[in-house]
Amino acid sequence: MGGYYCLFLFLLVCFLLGIHGSHSMNQTCNPTDLEALLAFSNGLDRKGVRVVGWGPDTACCSWTGVSCEFGRVIRLDLSNKSLHGGISSAITLLDGLMTLNLSRNSLHGQLPEGLGRLARLRILDLSMNVLSGMFRGSEGGFPAIEVVNVSFNQFTGPHPAFPCAMNLTVLDISSNAFSADINTTALCATPIRALQLSGNDFSGEVPAGFGLCRMLADLSIDGSGLTGNLPSDLYTISGLRRLSLRENQLSGSLSKDLGNFSQLMHVDLSYNMFSGIIPDVFGGLKRLEFLNLASNSLNGTLPASLSLCPMLRVINLRNNSLSGEIATDFNMLPRLNVLDAGSNMLSGHIPPGLMWCTELRTLNLGRNKLDGEIPESFKNLRSLSRFSLVSNSVTNLSSALRILQHLPKLTSLVLTKNFHGGETMPMDGLSGFKSLQVLVLANCALSGTIQPWLQSLKSLRVLDISWNKLNGKIPPWLGTMNNLFYIDLSNNSFSGELPESFTQMESLISSSYSREHASIKDLPLFIKKNPADKGLQYNHVSSFPPSLILSNNLLVGPVLPGLGHLMDLHVLDLSWNNFSGCIPNELSNMLSLELLNFSQNDLNGSIPSSLTKLNFLSKFDVSYNNLTGDIPTGGQFSTFPNESFVGNAALCLLQDGSCSGKAPFLEPGNEQQGGTDTTLPAMTYITVEVGFIFGLLAVWNILFFARAWRAAHFLMVDRFFDVIYVMTAAKVNKLRRRDDKVHP
Repeated sequence: MGGYYCLFLFLLVCFLLGIHGSHSMNQTCNPTDLEALLAFSNGLDRKGVRVVGWGPDTACCSWTGVSCEFGRVIRLDLSNKSLHGGISSAITLLDGLMTLNLSRNSLHGQLPEGLGRLARLRILDLSMNVLSGMFRGSEGGFPAIEVVNVSFNQFTGPHPAFPCAMNLTVLDISSNAFSADINTTALCATPIRALQLSGNDFSGEVPAGFGLCRMLADLSIDGSGLTGNLPSDLYTISGLRRLSLRENQLSGSLSKDLGNFSQLMHVDLSYNMFSGIIPDVFGGLKRLEFLNLASNSLNGTLPASLSLCPMLRVINLRNNSLSGEIATDFNMLPRLNVLDAGSNMLSGHIPPGLMWCTELRTLNLGRNKLDGEIPESFKNLRSLSRFSLVSNSVTNLSSALRILQHLPKLTSLVLTKNFHGGETMPMDGLSGFKSLQVLVLANCALSGTIQPWLQSLKSLRVLDISWNKLNGKIPPWLGTMNNLFYIDLSNNSFSGELPESFTQMESLISSSYSREHASIKDLPLFIKKNPADKGLQYNHVSSFPPSLILSNNLLVGPVLPGLGHLMDLHVLDLSWNNFSGCIPNELSNMLSLELLNFSQNDLNGSIPSSLTKLNFLSKFDVSYNNLTGDIPTGGQFSTFPNESFVGNAALCLLQDGSCSGKAPFLEPGNEQQGGTDTTLPAMTYITVEVGFIFGLLAVWNILFFARAWRAAHFLMVDRFFDVIYVMTAAKVNKLRRRDDKVHP
């Protein structure tokens, strides 16, 4: 009987709720509410999309986004409705309103002044609009407010605090332009649990007073210009679960009181100026999942107590000055997903204990002082996707690749600037890497040839084996790898002609072929071509520019006309080779091209005028070839400097007219005057000779009889020859550049 009775009550409740819902949908609005809604709708810009589903009937409770109770509007939710215009002051007449959500629209202007008088309003969400001005009414209004989100607008002035809101638990004012100091007294007068204050223009230090926010669980003040050290009372918030103060100018040392946060799950103090050691106080942070202290000035060793945080998923200590061996007991960190300790001064061997982190997906130990071989135990890292060991002293490339080929999910492998013991490119025994998308073995002093096992990497998108000592011909199968869109073989000794297959690379013909499916992210990948460049950083494979970089090799033959098929290619660099023949007209079809470099080759003929159609071309260099004729005018060619054309004796820089009778385009300083040759009269020659002899005798007499003049003369001569010597030496060093290959 008890079961039947419960079933009867359940059906009765559902019936009554259905009647109430039906009555709510069909009931007529309160006239004041109806008038307020119509005024709000009329206040929107005509150019924007009006509120769909409103009017003309008076049953406004059935309108889109409107909910009623007993004929009064209690909820207005018009989020993401493409609304434009201002918020009408008539909305303040909805005195029964409990929820107002106008987020993700294009509303602009200031808030209506009476908004704080909505005594029943509990939830206010105006995020992701273009609202501006000061946020009015927070000082004494909004008595029932519980959640406020006005993030991603353009509000200015002091931040809202709502000191009279005794139920306020969430305040998100991030990504605005609020300024002045943070008013912790007003903020902590409420039972606030989440404070999102990031992305504003606050000044000064992190103020004391947050310790008064006894209920606070989430504090975020990222990128807000804060300075100084953290106040001591901040560490007294025992219930804090999330602390994020990244991208400020905070300084000083990290306090041992960090261990007081027994409930802390997420801490991000990255991109600040903290210094000193990382306090070894993590033993009490049993719930810690995320630790980011990257890009500070921290030193010392890794704290041993990190091993006592069994819930840790992310450890990011990149770009500090940490030293010593990696002595962490990874056997106690089974949930670790990300370990990024790159750009430090860590030494010793790569810890074999990482094998116990079976959920590890990203491992970055690049730019340290690690040595030895990659441990055999790394075969167990079956979840590893991204692995970087850039700029260490790791040895035995063959062993490394034989181990890492067993990782089924490995998508990015970056081993640049290792293996400097004269190793060769591995020849056989490799058949894995089925998921590999990025392979970088640049500047490893590798010798040998491009090996056939590379063609089994069907998912490969980025290949960089530049700055090595590789030789032989470029294999034709390299151009048949359909996913490959970034190839850097520069600064090697490859010879022969460029294979015809490179003109049919699918991923360079169409931008929609495969790159949008590339999944690698969050692992910095750098491209830096010489010591003078700052380099470029890419955090996602799809952000790499489609490139074919073959510079500084021994390649011969013509520039293939079929390269014009590569309509999505952004960078084509064939400089410092021995290519000959003409520049093909077909290259004008490469409409996405941004860089075209043919310098230091043996090309002849003229520069095709059709290249002026390349509207995105920002760098063009054909210097030091044997080109002739006119330099095209118009388009991007009006922006290229003279240095792009020097070293072509018969190339003419024309403003108007034909090249005949104009001066050839030579290096600066070697210009020849044009004009018709004439025969000077014999008397002119005699006069010049007599004058020369007279002047020589006068100078000789002065130097012979005047000791001070004689000393000054020879000092001037010495300085002149010193200048000539320096200029000559600099020119010789430039011409030797192809032999002195040192990757940055």
